[in-house]
Amino acid sequence: MTTNLNMSSLAIRLAKFNFWQYISLPWVVTIIYLLLILWLPIAALLAKSASLGLEGFWQIATTSIAISTYNVTFLTALAAGMINGVMGTLVAWVLVRYQFPGKKIVDAMVDLPFALPTSVAGLVLATLYSQTGWVGQFFAPFGIRIAFSRLGVFVAMVFISLPFIVRTLQPVLEEMEEEAEEAAWSLGATEFQTFWRVIFPPLIPPILTGVALGFSRAVGEYGSVVLIASNIPFQDLIAPVLVFERLEQYDYPAATVIGAVLLFVSLILLLIINLLQQWGRRYAND
Repeated sequence: MTTNLNMSSLAIRLAKFNFWQYISLPWVVTIIYLLLILWLPIAALLAKSASLGLEGFWQIATTSIAISTYNVTFLTALAAGMINGVMGTLVAWVLVRYQFPGKKIVDAMVDLPFALPTSVAGLVLATLYSQTGWVGQFFAPFGIRIAFSRLGVFVAMVFISLPFIVRTLQPVLEEMEEEAEEAAWSLGATEFQTFWRVIFPPLIPPILTGVALGFSRAVGEYGSVVLIASNIPFQDLIAPVLVFERLEQYDYPAATVIGAVLLFVSLILLLIINLLQQWGRRYAND
């Protein structure tokens, strides 16, 4: 009897529910825009790669040259993100806590990798770090080759990922209250103890978020890397360049499979970034 009443109540609610009252023009435009710009391209990539079957997908995704590009792409991007996690924190700290001539210019130049076309950035880096370049000539006598090597790929990834760490961390530093530091000093804490126990813990979530954002940006970089690297397989060839090479050879299945692998990694990174942001908000509220 109770089950019948519950089913009747549910049926009445469904009959009274008006779906169209939740539909509005901004909502429809948003869904259509996301469908055309974001969801359909992703669905097309996944559908094309899935048409090969699990075995065919796995064979292409795990070829020796593909695994080599994953190694170069992901490990180099991770190294660039970790370096920028340290240096980006230092840059953000100086921009927030110090006053010096030309500070606004330095602050604006941090966004240069955002504004500069990636092909121009690659050309500048390749010229600067070549064996006869302004910087590369000092390393050449020691047998260190930066441009047209995996080290050049690392330099390009550091260049394009730096703003993500700085701009993620800078607002957090600006909002930090100095009263907590003054209280720590009044209790006899040294400057190092104040930084390590009072200042640094709230900075961990934004630093990790910035590193994840910079890493994901470096994974998908193409324009600057293709010009500063030699693009030789098993040396410094990255996955996005391999995708382009497969397209030039009309090997569309291989291009879509490698693209799907990069998409899968990007989705994982997006999930990690969202989790880090939620952790940061909970930490700030606590």
